[in-house]
Amino acid sequence: MSRRAVILAGGQGTRLRPYTVVLPKPLMPIGEYPILEVIVRQLISAGFTHITMAVNHQAEIIKAFFQDGAKWGVRIDYSLEDRPLGTMGALNLIRDLPDNFLVMNGDILTDLDFAAFHDSHVRRGDIFTISAKNREHRIDYGVLDTDQQGMLCGFREKPVANYQVSMGVYMLSSRAIAHFPSEGAYGFDQLMLDLLAARQPAYVRPFDGYWLDIGRPDDYALAIEEFESMRHKFLND
Repeated sequence: MSRRAVILAGGQGTRLRPYTVVLPKPLMPIGEYPILEVIVRQLISAGFTHITMAVNHQAEIIKAFFQDGAKWGVRIDYSLEDRPLGTMGALNLIRDLPDNFLVMNGDILTDLDFAAFHDSHVRRGDIFTISAKNREHRIDYGVLDTDQQGMLCGFREKPVANYQVSMGVYMLSSRAIAHFPSEGAYGFDQLMLDLLAARQPAYVRPFDGYWLDIGRPDDYALAIEEFESMRHKFLND
């Protein structure tokens, strides 16, 4: 089965400044590789033969590094935004997308089985699939529950809430693109609301493995620290 992926690599990486003043965020190194190269190697191992990088900020640096993908034995091409188009809007510029394709952020570290994620979506026939991770959020205070008269009716000491969050890895059917506006910025959040309104909700596929969004300096430092000790989880080299 031929597999196609789009990597969203056009963000400015403002949360990672000053690191991203010189390099685009997807080219920030973890171990011996930029995070985007780790992703490319993972996709190749999962049988993806064509990767399109949606680029904007510092696009020429990314293009110079990956070129046409021949170094890795994969086809790499580029979709250049002349202005930010959001998570989903960037897909409007890519004219040769297949019936089903993977879309992911270019700054995440995960051991997700991309091939299984792709093929499960194809078998199910969903319009959109979200890879989701459970996240625990602890409130560091005693929480007071009150009634309409302001009287205490409950108390919770440092409660913990659990959420399913999007990992920034998606599978799309070409049917989803029919919900996109013809031009302009369009985000993942807007598409989810539009699919719900159309009664065509996305399928949420829970994932219990490793996932880290390298968006903040603390997360980037953690990725550097954990990558070498957990390298076998991410790469087969």
